[in-house]
Amino acid sequence: MKKLIALFAVSTLASTSAIAGVAISGAASVSYDDNGSSPSATTYDADLSFVGTAGGTTVTIGMDVDAGASVTGVDMSTKIGPMTIAADMFNATETLLDDGDGDYRALQDDTGVTVSLDAPIGDATVGLDNSGNVSVSGTFSGVTVAHTIKNGADKTTGSASIAGMDISITNDAGSSTWSIGTTVSGVALTLNSGNDITATFGLTGNTMTVSHYGADASASATAIQSNGVYASTAVYSKAAANAYTTVAISRSLTSGATLSATYKDSDDSLTLKAAVAF
Repeated sequence: MKKLIALFAVSTLASTSAIAGVAISGAASVSYDDNGSSPSATTYDADLSFVGTAGGTTVTIGMDVDAGASVTGVDMSTKIGPMTIAADMFNATETLLDDGDGDYRALQDDTGVTVSLDAPIGDATVGLDNSGNVSVSGTFSGVTVAHTIKNGADKTTGSASIAGMDISITNDAGSSTWSIGTTVSGVALTLNSGNDITATFGLTGNTMTVSHYGADASASATAIQSNGVYASTAVYSKAAANAYTTVAISRSLTSGATLSATYKDSDDSLTLKAAVAF
């Protein structure tokens, strides 16, 4: 694997021609939440994405710019014959807080290199990353399947469109989840294994979305290992969450912005939001 990474580095240095094009996109929003009986709050968000392309090589840089400029992602991908080499060069900083939402106990290394080969095995693509994980993906008779082989944590996903329904199934280290999406009489419906259901439809020039989120059970913290320490990917416990329902109405304006109002029944709150993407 080290030889593959070295090859990637050499090929990158060898292609130092000027970037042929840079595309800039972004999004910004401001939200006012009355928070029900709690004090109201106003929040802001603004993000930029820079995509540079030179031949078959692409570099993508994401930035959060609403509270000082900070990088949120740096990715590069390139092709060498039948191989696609992708590098995640940004190491995000985890919160590491035991606050009931299942944070990691220790900082994680998010960087990595993945080498994919368009192998002549039907329509399959075989990939290998620098952690030694092997993946196989492809579309067969209209069904898209991806399988990642990890040490004790294999992951398989499958998706297909059948009789007007978009179906997706995932098995991650023995835990299975699924989702179904379809449109009935102009209403877009989604349902998943977490008892979450969403209905989206047009309403006199507006878009109305009604969503119900099922209750989530608590999850235990990662157990300590036999050697008396936690695994590098150990997490804190995750608190249970009650079911709740939201109703959102949004409207696209000729100015390019989108206005929305969202009501959440769990805390009787109303959030007003103005957003724009460019």
